[in-house]
Amino acid sequence: MMPFSPARDFLHATLDGSFSAARHWQNDTLDIAWPADGVLTLQPRHHDAATLDHVLLSAGVHGNETAPIEVLNRILDDVLAGRLPLHCRLMLVFGNPPAMRNGARFIDYDMNRLFNGGHRQQAQAREAGRAAQLETLAVDFLQQAAPGSRRLHYDLHTAIRGSVFEKFAIYPFTDGRPHQREQLLWLESAEVSTVLLHSKPSPTFSYHTSHHAAADAFTLELGKARPFGHNDLTRFAGIERALRRLLSGSTAPLPAYDAARFALFSAKYDLIKHSEQFVLHLADSVENFTALPDGMTIAEDGEIRYVAEGGSERILFPNPKVGIGLRAGIVIQPCQLT
Repeated sequence: MMPFSPARDFLHATLDGSFSAARHWQNDTLDIAWPADGVLTLQPRHHDAATLDHVLLSAGVHGNETAPIEVLNRILDDVLAGRLPLHCRLMLVFGNPPAMRNGARFIDYDMNRLFNGGHRQQAQAREAGRAAQLETLAVDFLQQAAPGSRRLHYDLHTAIRGSVFEKFAIYPFTDGRPHQREQLLWLESAEVSTVLLHSKPSPTFSYHTSHHAAADAFTLELGKARPFGHNDLTRFAGIERALRRLLSGSTAPLPAYDAARFALFSAKYDLIKHSEQFVLHLADSVENFTALPDGMTIAEDGEIRYVAEGGSERILFPNPKVGIGLRAGIVIQPCQLT
């Protein structure tokens, strides 16, 4: 018997800590597995698995970023109830259940700095074991995709700060693979047309699946972080609509790529907090993608000074409260696809 219902759905089962052991079941249209806390896999029973795209949707890697969790849970409810037909293999991940239960970004350590093996440097953190578990589950799932089938991972977030561009995507370093214009066009259909093209490996969930499973993977920043029950989900209509079309196989033909419709940026360098002397010369109210005037001192750390050059640079993810050795922001610049 399926353990979820409209009265007690997968999100509530996760928040309640109901998972006890891996289990599998079926309904009329789906094979369903619950392999770990906050993780569900679904496969349509009447499709050839060898031809199916493999789609990983994750949210809650930061437990206080609740709107994407609510969006994915609403989609899942409709899939389980048969209201939304599933035409792919789907893994749905709520990343950090303990932090979700506490309304916290994390318990011991930022989980999105612990992937791609990063958990080995922070083994004492409670998030470390979870990151290692998700690494294995995600890659095992995506690597089951047959040649010619797509491997897709969309890791959904909301940001601590506001943003000049409310919704944006981070396209992780592709290890030399070309950036996929089709994926940028799909993002545009989800009302996301601002994209950071990352230039180096990172310890994020999306880079891990891109690097280890050759997935087309993205971190999506979709608005401001708010507690459960305080989200205006109409502001997430674009991504919800695009995901529903993707899962049901009803995505409309995409238009031709036109660079003029996109705001693309590349990472120029990270602001690293080397010591407790680090000072970020940006107010707490400064939004992501705020322009940095030429010559402005962005941050200082002892004798190290970070100074803006050229007038076209912008700041992303400024956060002086990170630990020593971690990134306190990214300086980015406009770019184009090659």
